Amino acid sequence: MTKKSKSSAQWLNDHEKDEYVLRARREGYRSRASYKLLEIDEKFGLLRPGTVVVDLGAAPGGWTQIAVKKCGPKGFVVGLDLLDIDPLEGAVLIKGDFTEEKVLDELTAVLEDRTVDLVISDMAPNLSGMKETDQPRAIYLTELALDFACSTLRPGGALLMKCFEGSGLDELRGDIRNSFKQLSNFKPKASRGKSREIYVLGRQFEGSRA
Repeated sequence: MTKKSKSSAQWLNDHEKDEYVLRARREGYRSRASYKLLEIDEKFGLLRPGTVVVDLGAAPGGWTQIAVKKCGPKGFVVGLDLLDIDPLEGAVLIKGDFTEEKVLDELTAVLEDRTVDLVISDMAPNLSGMKETDQPRAIYLTELALDFACSTLRPGGALLMKCFEGSGLDELRGDIRNSFKQLSNFKPKASRGKSREIYVLGRQFEGSRA
């Protein structure tokens, strides 16, 4: 067995024993990541009845599922991803690249006259294990999410996105401070212990002041 296949087998073994994976299966959630959003929402109160939410990189739908549940029938939840997402009652699902104009046009059409209260993103690149390539790709995704949020959020809205500790993150935080009054950093218990992931939250969107 090669070194890579050994590590893959170990990851799969750990994944199958993971308490949040087991809980998600028992409780009907699409992803262990659902528990990250539940914990973040418990702390910051982002998802309220009636909230309009756009979920970037939504597949397989774990975060979208939580947003639908929390925002209720008066809320409006859109999930976007390049991958297929199984239908989810209460959510509008769009397949495509959110940086493309045609996808943004589709989003605008489904939103109708609604303004976006919250943009959430649990996106991450396919990680190779090499920080020198993984980190720039991860930062690029967060920059895209920030640009998207700044073009769609209502004044006072919020952006929550997954980041990875490392080069470029402090600069990204500075960019968020240029557009939001409040910046918070949070690592949920459901994040794997060895992971460098951290969730960055911008609240009270003011628009770019750069």
